[in-house]
Amino acid sequence: MAYSSSSRNEVLDESSSSKIIESSSETGTTSSSFSSSSAEQIISSSSETITSSESVSPYLWSDEFEGSTIDTDKWTFEIGTGANGWGNNEWQYYTDRSENAYIKDGVLHIRANKESYEGASYTSARMITKGKFSFTYGTMEARIALPTGKGIWPAFWMLGENIDQVSWPACGEIDIIETVNSENIVYGTNHWQTEGKQADYGNNTNDFHGAKKELDVTQFHTYKFTWDEKLIAMYVDDFKYHEISIEDNAGGTDAFHKPFFLLLNVAVAGNWPGFEVDDAQFPNEMLVDYIRVY
Repeated sequence: MAYSSSSRNEVLDESSSSKIIESSSETGTTSSSFSSSSAEQIISSSSETITSSESVSPYLWSDEFEGSTIDTDKWTFEIGTGANGWGNNEWQYYTDRSENAYIKDGVLHIRANKESYEGASYTSARMITKGKFSFTYGTMEARIALPTGKGIWPAFWMLGENIDQVSWPACGEIDIIETVNSENIVYGTNHWQTEGKQADYGNNTNDFHGAKKELDVTQFHTYKFTWDEKLIAMYVDDFKYHEISIEDNAGGTDAFHKPFFLLLNVAVAGNWPGFEVDDAQFPNEMLVDYIRVY
């Protein structure tokens, strides 16, 4: 869900891309989760700050969406149409209304609607953890079902916490889940800045180095994101669909060694899905069972 209007299929120049791929090959499929010693340090440190009557969460951060309302201690709603349709010429107006985001039966619903609202023809929701939670390195799992339809663009992604200081793309962007239109393909992409220019590198479930995952994205799947000082990798139901080496800032990837916050949204139209929208699909929803970071 890039801020820029450039194509999502753009990649690095050949020399930079080679550095990333070669470095990735050297490291293989090394897990990006914390080591057991690191995990023990976190739990130990957490234990020191609570009383014996309190339970220790196994997660660095999580949302199980078990309450009756969205937890605003964890999430902030972004409102409006953003600059140039959130940088992508999107058509929806994001709101904080229950018509566009709500919890039911332990599941978060982000709903895109066809309606006239504040000068826009569509509404939806965009939720972020900026200023409330960010992290560097770890593992994240989420159980999510995605909407499909002509012109629909759901995303679960991350932005660098320093975006207000350095702007995009210097802050870095990690797109964990994106789908467009009626495709049953999940895309994983990294965006950043190197030598003053935008850089992009991505893969997808339709072709990850010759491997392919058939899936119905409208059904719940377990997505996993792993991140350490060497690799960023993404999985759906244990099928790897994206990996990038960031070891020693390969390809100018120093942005990916800093804190990132989370975003969830469903966009309508834009530079990537295009500007033909099937209104018969609305209301159309992204469903999120849980998000867990550890």
